[in-house]
Amino acid sequence: MCGRYSLVCIDDLGARFRVRVPAVGLEPRFNIAPGTDVPVVVAGGADRRMELMRWGLIPSRARDPSVGRRLINARAETLAEKPSFRALVRRRRCLIPASGFYEWAPAAGGRIPYHIRRKDGRLFAFAGLYDEWRDPAGIPVATCVIITTTPNDLLRPIHDRMPAILREADEERWLAPEALPAAVLGDVLAPCPADELEAYPVSTAVNNPENEGEGLIRRADG
Repeated sequence: MCGRYSLVCIDDLGARFRVRVPAVGLEPRFNIAPGTDVPVVVAGGADRRMELMRWGLIPSRARDPSVGRRLINARAETLAEKPSFRALVRRRRCLIPASGFYEWAPAAGGRIPYHIRRKDGRLFAFAGLYDEWRDPAGIPVATCVIITTTPNDLLRPIHDRMPAILREADEERWLAPEALPAAVLGDVLAPCPADELEAYPVSTAVNNPENEGEGLIRRADG
């Protein structure tokens, strides 16, 4: 799964994703947790746009918004089978910008958090889906979910899933308004090549979603 990630290079967002960044005071974030608002890139006619959406999908027909606490990830292999996702994968695909993410590896005495990022330090995009739910007063709430896939060789010793990181060349195709054939989905959502990423242990301070700061992505001593 993907339950925490970072988005640090805020100044590069607009150029990297070819969007106008909302004037909402975005700041570097080192410990993004489910339930918080995150920047998401969607297609808007001939252009892209960036919006803030809550991480944790509330399907438009949901009666209880608490379902969003559970729907933080969607498995790539079963998108077409799950009622919450199969319509969205046809028409509501999005990019979720990130600079890194965390996974916890099993170890004696507890789990060890790892930070995973591109070796070149560049921003990348998780493949995501989004929907809009309306509360009883009719106020719209935009929410999103991160798609996960099987782990590559780097992640396999750490976790049995990893977020689907899109190749930059596939981002436009992912945002296209038309449905993608199953074979194309399988290719686009394949695990990111292991040699493009690095993983290293970090402080257990990241376990607390209220903690923030650059120290969370520093390599742990020892």
